[in-house]
Amino acid sequence: MTIQDTPTTRHLTLIIPVYNEADGLRRHLDEIFCQLEALPAFVSTDLLIVDDGSTDTTPGIVQALCAQRSDIALLVLNRNFGKEAAIMAGLDHTDADAVVVMDSDLQHPPVLLPKMVELWSSGVDVVEAVKISRNTRSGLYRYFANTFYRLFDALTGLGLHNHSDYKLLDRKVIEAYRSLPERTRFFRGLVNWMHFPAAQIPFEEPAREAGESKWGALRLLKLSWQSISSFTALPLQLVTLLGGVTFLISLLLGAKALYDKLSGQALDGFTTVILLLLIIGSVLMFSLGLLGSYVARIYDEIKARPHYLIDPGKSRLPATRKAK
Repeated sequence: MTIQDTPTTRHLTLIIPVYNEADGLRRHLDEIFCQLEALPAFVSTDLLIVDDGSTDTTPGIVQALCAQRSDIALLVLNRNFGKEAAIMAGLDHTDADAVVVMDSDLQHPPVLLPKMVELWSSGVDVVEAVKISRNTRSGLYRYFANTFYRLFDALTGLGLHNHSDYKLLDRKVIEAYRSLPERTRFFRGLVNWMHFPAAQIPFEEPAREAGESKWGALRLLKLSWQSISSFTALPLQLVTLLGGVTFLISLLLGAKALYDKLSGQALDGFTTVILLLLIIGSVLMFSLGLLGSYVARIYDEIKARPHYLIDPGKSRLPATRKAK
């Protein structure tokens, strides 16, 4: 039975992670509410703003909105845990029939919301907004993003090129996502990995209207490696590959040194030995670093610390909305 076949109202929650988004936040939320008015009458909506430890006036702005509107709730994390944790916190604190995860800066265009709900109404469990291009980003950012997705797709077999966190998830998808035990999460990758029936909506990413991106180069590099290492152990095979390559180089250099010695052409000095030691040493250090990275990932998992901690004094949640 599709949603259209039932007379009961279905509830949709928009989960919006924010971090230091005071500039323009109120205006952006107004635009989102404007688009919600175009949704079918059988869909009731509300917003769950998840503040990821902002250090500006973002929580105060949302608290004021909560006092004015009953369809806005605020969940404040007690420090900056990262966007993945903020998304998880939002999913843990909703009992809606479906959620839409989106950014607050309008780079996830709210004009797509009616089309998302239409596809959900037809029985699609996951509706994904996929970027047509990244023309609003710098050339270096686009190059890095394209390189990451090609590498991720090749290593994991999951096609995530130009995917975004802007997604609608049905209740069954939310429960499946929450049941996954791992601590290190990559939201768009895990949703794709679960492989529920999905539909895609292409969109041009608009320029950011206010503020600056919180994703610096180092944070992007860290996220990229965490995403790849949490989905595949294939990079560990590089250790074996590098060992084999080093062995072949050693055989070639050894054969040449022996030939030069027997033919009387050997020169004084230790150039060959030094080169061989440098190559082997570099491979060993790289291999140890790669192995250490995966051991650190295991260590993080077995500690089993919570994804996030909530600041109840700043949060504004309905009494019925409890953590599950």
